Amino acid sequence: MKEIQRLDDVQMDEVHLTTPVSAEAIRSLKLGDVVYLSGALYTAREGVYRQVVDKGLPLPAGLRELTNVNFHCSPAASVRPDGSYSVEAVTATASFRFGKSMSAWFERSGAKVIVGKAGLTELAYREWFVPHGAVYLTTVGYGLGAMYGRSIKRVLDVHWLKELGIAQACWVLEVEKLGPFLVEGDAEGRSLFALANREINLRIDEVYKTLPPPALSRFGEVLSRKDEVI
Repeated sequence: MKEIQRLDDVQMDEVHLTTPVSAEAIRSLKLGDVVYLSGALYTAREGVYRQVVDKGLPLPAGLRELTNVNFHCSPAASVRPDGSYSVEAVTATASFRFGKSMSAWFERSGAKVIVGKAGLTELAYREWFVPHGAVYLTTVGYGLGAMYGRSIKRVLDVHWLKELGIAQACWVLEVEKLGPFLVEGDAEGRSLFALANREINLRIDEVYKTLPPPALSRFGEVLSRKDEVI
């Protein structure tokens, strides 16, 4: 596998994974790979984490064996006339808020793939993800919830709906080619966003040099990084 040291090294290969995702498949994922998921996964965010991590409740029976993919999101769910559920779209939530719970979550859930928005830090990946053989996939851009929803084939089950409500309940979904997602945190604890930020920081002085003098002097508008106030 080619060592990724710069953004130019990122190849963005398309990868299709079936859940539960094998350890071999997880190790083979590279930063920037474009991932599509098929099989079963479940939604779990603050409410579910409180149930399992804080209250010590077990994960719903059979879920750990069914899948190892946890999507940090809320579904746009509705009830059909026959009493079954329909999920037409999902809204990913920022994953940084789960940082302090991740190590315990991995131990209790057996999750190996976390899908969410915006990622975590490289330190978080190395301390919490790497020891559990886990990776992080990030959603791409904003406003793709309805597109992701087209890949949801059916609702297999829902847990803690009465206790947590639609947005926070644990929805077990069958999906087909759900994506695209980007590999943001790989099995070695490297971060795609951190890699990009390092390159941006190296080049940002060059960007400032190309800026013309502002037509109006406004608070916070400067031509030198040393004069920045944020």
